[in-house]
Amino acid sequence: MESTAVSHIRTTFKALAAADDGGIGVTRSFYSILFAKYPGMREIFPAVMEMQADRLLDAIAYIVENLDDMDKVQSFLVQLGRDHRRYGITEDHFIAVGGTLIATLERFAGTELWTEEVDLAWREAIALIAAVMLGEINASDAPGVWTGTVVEHKQVLQDVAIVRLQLDQPMSYGAGQYVGVSVPSRPRMWRYLSPAIPANDAGQIEFHIRRVAGGWVSPAMVRGVTPGERWNLSAPLGSLGVDRTTGRDQLMIASGTGIAPLRAQIMEMAMRGNNPRVHLFVGGTYPCDLYDLETLWQLARTNPWLTVIPVSEETVNPWWHTDPAPVTPPGMSERLTGKLGEVVAEFGAWEDRDIQIVGSPSTVQTIKYRLQAKGTPMDNVRHDPLF
Repeated sequence: MESTAVSHIRTTFKALAAADDGGIGVTRSFYSILFAKYPGMREIFPAVMEMQADRLLDAIAYIVENLDDMDKVQSFLVQLGRDHRRYGITEDHFIAVGGTLIATLERFAGTELWTEEVDLAWREAIALIAAVMLGEINASDAPGVWTGTVVEHKQVLQDVAIVRLQLDQPMSYGAGQYVGVSVPSRPRMWRYLSPAIPANDAGQIEFHIRRVAGGWVSPAMVRGVTPGERWNLSAPLGSLGVDRTTGRDQLMIASGTGIAPLRAQIMEMAMRGNNPRVHLFVGGTYPCDLYDLETLWQLARTNPWLTVIPVSEETVNPWWHTDPAPVTPPGMSERLTGKLGEVVAEFGAWEDRDIQIVGSPSTVQTIKYRLQAKGTPMDNVRHDPLF
């Protein structure tokens, strides 16, 4: 897009966000207009719309922020289009959404701000978004939704469960990617989860799920699941994975259930004969939060290129956790105490490593800050989008 059009879009978006509680009112108004004019589209969306409105606003903000880097925008839109296969989206849906978004923006901007040039700039941007997303939706014969049966549900902590499913047909995903998951008790409400094992021809898949306080979906996944349930999964997304073209060794940093996509990568690497060195830091608040440590130690004992360093902020478990802590096997790193980012940074800048960080948005940002302060090149650091 031309710089003038980009400037018009950014100025409009900034003004609307500043005048309307960060833009939340715009997105909520957008959905009200959309459902009133196209009532058939309501069934695509979840019953509770607060999270959906936030996601729309975050997506628009990301696109607006990066309009002068079209490679970055296109990559994001390709992922977004792939994710929207699960809804059965067609060109008619894009026409309805695009027209409604223009009408909503114009209503909130007013005649003084919404000039002909601004209108043309937004229409160009929306046409670009629709073209890339629709192209990705139509580019693949892969299913929009996979279905699977829960075969095991294991409660490993009060707020963490491991769930294993048998898919009706295998899903091809890269170790490190994530998928949207919907459970029968929360129809049309999706939670993104990373498989904890590599893809396989048998259609087996495993998720590590933490209950999010105030969440709509995760409590049902952690506490309300029984074997035999039927789950829906969307197309795999994300770009995490071991980049072998760089020739660099790996630093992997996981907080809590963020271990899942990194463990899947390590398991996949264990099937190969030649691998770079991997230092894996896995952290939690309490020692018990390192629930998958024994599995990681087993991987390290049989793969000399892997070093696992456990980290916890507290030295002892909370009173309500009565299971004994795992005994550190000979040759394995003892658990360190401290905040994960600070501990990793104490080892140095890791400037010769490719670095992956997985955890909550706040945790990822904190670890990045600690590494940057130590002198770590941020070009070497990767993580999934933080919204």
